Amino acid sequence: MKISGLSMLSLTSLLTLGIWSHAIAEVHYQIDLSTPEHHMAKVRAVFPQTRAGDFTVNLPVWRTGRYEVLPLADGVRLFEARDATGKLLPWQRTATGEWQVTLAQPTNVTISYQLYANELGKRVRHIDATHAFLDASGVFMYSPEFRQQPLTVALKVPENWNSYSGLTRVAKQQFTAANYDVLVDSPIETGISQQRSFAADGKHYQLVIWGEGNYNPEQIVSDLQKVTAASQTIWDGYPFDNYLFMVHATNGARGATEHINSTVIQTPRFNFRERKDYLRFISTAAHEFIHTWNVKAYRPAGLVPYRYQQENMTPLLWMAEGSTSYFQNQLLLRAGVMTAQEFLEDLAKRIDANQHNPGRGIQSVAASSLNQWTSTGGDYATNNSVNIYAEGYMASLALDFSLLQETHLNASYRDVHKRLYREFRLPKGYSVNDVQLILKQLSGRDYHDWWQQHVDSPMTLDFPSLLAHAGLQLNYGKDSKVEPYLGITLGDGLQLSRVAKDSPAWQAGVGAGDELVAVNGLKVTADGFNKRINDFKVGDTITLTLFSNDTLVTRQVVLGAQPSGKLQLQSLKKVSHNQKAFFKAWLGIDWPFDDKGNFKSLS
Repeated sequence: MKISGLSMLSLTSLLTLGIWSHAIAEVHYQIDLSTPEHHMAKVRAVFPQTRAGDFTVNLPVWRTGRYEVLPLADGVRLFEARDATGKLLPWQRTATGEWQVTLAQPTNVTISYQLYANELGKRVRHIDATHAFLDASGVFMYSPEFRQQPLTVALKVPENWNSYSGLTRVAKQQFTAANYDVLVDSPIETGISQQRSFAADGKHYQLVIWGEGNYNPEQIVSDLQKVTAASQTIWDGYPFDNYLFMVHATNGARGATEHINSTVIQTPRFNFRERKDYLRFISTAAHEFIHTWNVKAYRPAGLVPYRYQQENMTPLLWMAEGSTSYFQNQLLLRAGVMTAQEFLEDLAKRIDANQHNPGRGIQSVAASSLNQWTSTGGDYATNNSVNIYAEGYMASLALDFSLLQETHLNASYRDVHKRLYREFRLPKGYSVNDVQLILKQLSGRDYHDWWQQHVDSPMTLDFPSLLAHAGLQLNYGKDSKVEPYLGITLGDGLQLSRVAKDSPAWQAGVGAGDELVAVNGLKVTADGFNKRINDFKVGDTITLTLFSNDTLVTRQVVLGAQPSGKLQLQSLKKVSHNQKAFFKAWLGIDWPFDDKGNFKSLS
């Protein structure tokens, strides 16, 4: 296998001879990916001369965009530290992501270590025979002493690999960054991939796709051109000149992460053809692109600056993530990539999920923001928590509607983010008081009480009254009927993954982890369970036989009621001019229904 890129020897020689510009001030990283098929790499970092004493290097314990402590240092082995003459230096581990090197005299320090990278879904590091994805938080150690120093990254990769990053390219396999904060927020994708370039509104973009699948790169480029330009319906200007979309078409990993001027999006390789799957993908792309402003250009003060070795606490993560979720489909709608019907179907689905979440009566969205670092999900979390994405979306919706009403459609939640981008660009960070001041300046109203009711306390929204302002109503369709409700969710087979709080099953003593055996003495199957429940009527008492903690038990359950079908957002029977104007001020499009309440034809 032929290898391209800078060799270890040439890197050392350039440093020794002083040929590299600003060599004394810079930190130099090299990663050797000569044997990618084993998910392994060799990493080397050369730090400028430092004083005698303890010299500390760190690997972050979390990565930006994922507010969770991760065991990133577990992928490191064979750590070494050497002085300027190549002599080994003594060192010790002093914390989870910390190595402390002892220096007897001033010297530059070279560290090296073996890195294992086989964690694709976490979007931190993944190396195989076809590519490597490298997020610096899980790859490159830093020294707090030199965190703000300029740096270079050189890659040693198979000859047929190409490398891409939001970093500044200085050679085919070499990049530079102003400091470690830029490096940690500019991942590198290197390997065998497809690439497209395009321009929109004077900015330059690249689309890089790793992995085969049923995607259409030309369609993706066409839609991304529209979506990226639509960003100016929220903000004035761009925080970048060049932007990189990295797409991983995989065998199951799903998710995405935002960075300063790039994003990585992971989706199953055959989840592009069906409209609902493609919309999920392009909506995710819009979400991460919005983060280029909301989080990467401005963010809550609790996240400024990033503290890589500990949790970064803030009650405003819901604005960072939930508001981004709120805007993502609006961007698609305004760009003409999503129809009004598709947008309202998604909103109805979100409202339905909100109304069926018992945790919304327990936890506020501000408390959820603070709890994000220790959130583990599962039955308890569902019954007693909200999350920053879903509940943050609803808080954003409520705030948007409030501003539109208070200002007679002259200001919206978009204006809040426009102001945050203009007035709180990094290295500044914004606080709750800053947001409330902007709200008061826009509306003339003091939002302290509103905030206490909707953000600092568990939020209850009157959706019918709220949506009526925009001429909309909720219903389950004309064919909906009442059907029996038990309140359980099946996980693996007949084992219960969730029992909704205060549901009929909950009140009968059924718990998550119990395993169903029979209903009224007759065996049930996972595939046929819901049909079996529909054999009964609302108010019937049924006997569930279950294994609970390996003990066979029976529970008497009185079936509750729930509407059948999907929740829908439709036009009110009579819609005023003011309601139509509210709808357009909210979403930026004309009223999409005809006089009979049907969606207008797109032709």
